[in-house]
Amino acid sequence: MMNSSLPTVLVTHTLPEGWLDLLQDRCRLIIGPPDANEFSPDLEAHLWEAEGIYSLLTIRISAETLSKAPRLKVISNMAVGFDNIEVAACTRRGIPVGHTPGVLTDGTADLTMAILLAAARRLFEANIDAREGRWTTWSPTGWLGADLCDATLGIIGMGKIGQAVAKRARGFGMRIVYCDSIRRPEIEKDLEAAWLDFNELLPRSDFVSLHVPLNPETYQLINADSLRKMKKTALLINTSRGPVVDTQALIQALQENWIGGAALDVTDPEPLPPDRPLFALKNCLVVPHIGSATWNTRRRMAELACENLLAGLQGKRLPYTANPEVYKD
Repeated sequence: MMNSSLPTVLVTHTLPEGWLDLLQDRCRLIIGPPDANEFSPDLEAHLWEAEGIYSLLTIRISAETLSKAPRLKVISNMAVGFDNIEVAACTRRGIPVGHTPGVLTDGTADLTMAILLAAARRLFEANIDAREGRWTTWSPTGWLGADLCDATLGIIGMGKIGQAVAKRARGFGMRIVYCDSIRRPEIEKDLEAAWLDFNELLPRSDFVSLHVPLNPETYQLINADSLRKMKKTALLINTSRGPVVDTQALIQALQENWIGGAALDVTDPEPLPPDRPLFALKNCLVVPHIGSATWNTRRRMAELACENLLAGLQGKRLPYTANPEVYKD
C-alpha cells in the first residue's frame, strides 16, 4: 500500500520500465498516458496536491497550470530545453525548474551528422526511387550529392552540442565557421573554427547547422531574408527547435530552389501533420525529433530528471536548473 505521507508527483507520460526507479518508494507517482501532448484530465485533477511535476517537452506548463498547484515545489523537465514551461512564472513562485543538459550532447551531435550526411548524399530521395522502381541502371549522373571534405559547415550556436558537431565534422575534413551570442576564442584553436557574423556566415557556408535554444531572439531566426542569403546549393540542418525556422519561408525556399535542401529533426508545428508540404518535397528530410533517441541517452535523461526532482522535493539545489535565480546564494 502506498505511504500517504510521500510527496505526490505527477509524471506527464508513461515511461519504460526502470526509468523511474529512483522515484519508487520515495514518491506517490501518478502517471499520464504514453503520447500526451497536454495534461491529461486525470493528472489535472491531482494538481492541487502535487509537490512535483516530472514533464516531457510536449506538455505546456503555463502560469494557469501553476495556479492550480499551490503545493508545487519543483518541476523537472526530461529535456535539455525548457521552452514548454513558463519559467518566469515558476521563478516568481520560487519553484526551481530542472532540465537535462549534457547527457544528450553526443546523441544529438551524432544525429546531426547522420541527417547532414543523408541530405548531402540524397539518401532519402535515392531510397524512395530504388523502392519505387526508378533505379533501372547505374548512371554516372544519378543521385549526385555534395562532398563533405573541404566543404564549409556554418554552426549557429557553439554550445556543447555545436562543439560536438564541429569535432565530428572536422573528422570529415570540413572547414568550420560559427556564430554565437559570444565569441569563443578558447575553442577556435582546438576546433580550427573561425567566428563570423550571422550575415557573413550564411553566404559562406555549404551547410548551416542550428544549435540554439528557442527564445525571443532565436524565434524564426531562419526566415525568408536569411534563407535568401544562403548559397543556392546550401543545406540547412535543424536539430535545435522547430520555431527557430520560419516553416512557410523554408517551404518556399525549397520549392523555388533558394537553397539546395534541408534536413530537420524538429519542426513547427511538432509533430508535423503528414499532409504538410515539407513531406512532399524530395529535397527535405524530416525525422520525428530523435536527436536524443538512443537507449543510453534517453535513460540517462530520465535518471537526471529524477535526480533533479528528488533534490527539489528535499529543498536542495537541483543538479541542473533553468532558473538558478530562485536560490538566494
